[in-house]
Amino acid sequence: MKTGFKRATAPLALFMLAASLSACEESNGGSNSKKVTVWMYPVIADPKAGAAYWDGIEKAFEKAQPGTSLTIEQQPWENRDQKIATAFGGGKGPDVVLLTPDQIPQFSASGAIGPVDGALKESIGKFLPATTDAMKQNGRIYGAPIYQTVTTTIYNKKLLAAAGITTPPATWDEIKAAAPKLKQNGVALLDYSASNEASLNLNFYPLLWQAGGSVFQKDGKKVAFNAPEGVEALTFLTDLYKAGSVPKSSMTNTNLLADQALGKQQAAMGYSVVLSDADLAAKTWGPENVLVGGPLRGPAKEVAFGIPGALSVNAKSKNTAGAENFLAFMTQPQQIKSLGRASGYFSPRTDVTVPSESPYAKQYQAALANVFPGEPNPAARQLMGLLAPEVQAALTGKKSPKEALDAAAKAADDLLARRR
Repeated sequence: MKTGFKRATAPLALFMLAASLSACEESNGGSNSKKVTVWMYPVIADPKAGAAYWDGIEKAFEKAQPGTSLTIEQQPWENRDQKIATAFGGGKGPDVVLLTPDQIPQFSASGAIGPVDGALKESIGKFLPATTDAMKQNGRIYGAPIYQTVTTTIYNKKLLAAAGITTPPATWDEIKAAAPKLKQNGVALLDYSASNEASLNLNFYPLLWQAGGSVFQKDGKKVAFNAPEGVEALTFLTDLYKAGSVPKSSMTNTNLLADQALGKQQAAMGYSVVLSDADLAAKTWGPENVLVGGPLRGPAKEVAFGIPGALSVNAKSKNTAGAENFLAFMTQPQQIKSLGRASGYFSPRTDVTVPSESPYAKQYQAALANVFPGEPNPAARQLMGLLAPEVQAALTGKKSPKEALDAAAKAADDLLARRR
């Protein structure tokens, strides 16, 4: 058994694709290898459920592709960028790896991954435009989308009601007006994740976009987050923190709901919350106390962060044909639907809707209308490491929002200049 977990019976639908895959076969780049290795990450939160699902995928793909051996290796999210870069830099790594849009520019620019347009030739017109656009570089697609994430706002109705708030705050102005009322009850209004390990795509960047700002200038050669829109976004956040309306525990939060202020009912709302966390809140707060709203609206626009997860092919794979066949397999409707059910994520295809038992699925599906995948750039991941500590410095009062953003921008522009 290749995944290292107990095998589970795969859904019958997974075994019905041998014929459709035959059209996807391409040259294997001169290699006779019949092995395909995949690095997968915990997109299915429950480890046992994830092991069972991917074990079933292995069996189904091998049945559809006789003679091919598929190994799906479970990898942790922690330090994944460094591990992937090290593997690719050493000319090794898996044949296929799960990547997100902000990783694509770096690995495509270095030649570590190759375009996958060929693997998608049977389905390319059936994806949400935003999902494939997020995976493009210079007009080529470098990742085959297999799921779509989206975040939106959730509220604790009990905490709002106790503070006399009958209309959940959906805009920055409404948050500013509601915050003092909750503070009088000893409750923070807005949970946040300010840890250096937290993704800025799930904390500061949505506020930046809602203010009408951007991370990078249009040409990607310099950053733009220290423009007036960025200062406005960080000032909005720091004012709430100083007033006690963003909890101090946010400084160590890594985009989690459980065991954090929002999950423990010490904060009344979160604005970058995934569906699985809304379901978790229903279990811990009681479903009668959970309200899912639309994406938060700032001074300029209503924006929710969400990205496709996509499979990319190692440019040095010894079995390009097998790797591309696996991409074609995983982007078929049967797999999109089954992975969506197992992970709680949404479909990247316009012709596939993932069934969900969650009472909040419709609200999250509606939030896709305002989803934004971020701003891909080869330096995007490194830049987060420069900006996150400066956001912390502003929150703790060590620097003003303008000083913090300017300091991060100087370091980021130096980084971008070195990469040119």
